Amino acid sequence: MRYLSQRFTAPNRMVAAVLNDVGTEELAHLEIVSTIVHQLTKDLSMEEIENSGLGPYYIDHTVGIWPQAAGGVPFNEFQSKGDPITDLFEDLAAEQKARSTYDNILRVVKNIPEVADPIRFLRAREVVHFQRFGEALRSVQEQLDAKNFYAFNPSFDAPCKASCEE
Repeated sequence: MRYLSQRFTAPNRMVAAVLNDVGTEELAHLEIVSTIVHQLTKDLSMEEIENSGLGPYYIDHTVGIWPQAAGGVPFNEFQSKGDPITDLFEDLAAEQKARSTYDNILRVVKNIPEVADPIRFLRAREVVHFQRFGEALRSVQEQLDAKNFYAFNPSFDAPCKASCEE
């Protein structure tokens, strides 16, 4: 949702296309992860649910899929600031955090190929997404009036240059 929302304020067609493509692909990632979780939990007994620490989750959601972090915090990755530089740096960080999470999952499930193989695929895609967002950021930076893109975006900080000088 983050990327699909950010595309509306993208400064050029290339950035909008990257956000649209990656956002669409991320929905497929959600489907893959949700399918894995469903397959791993659908036939658990009440004893297995309790022993695995899933009791509180089961009380709220039974074995329905409700995306949340491993610590139980509900999924909330809907970030959109409207400033392409801020958003793209956030997106780069999100992809790195996802890659790190997949690395951690792979450490836990390394001997379960039915889980590890799709997670390896998803991890590889996060690396590609990071690269694409880097290209998009470069595209935005090349359009700036100044190269000091870490501190401010001149198009926002001096938007009425021509009309204000009258």
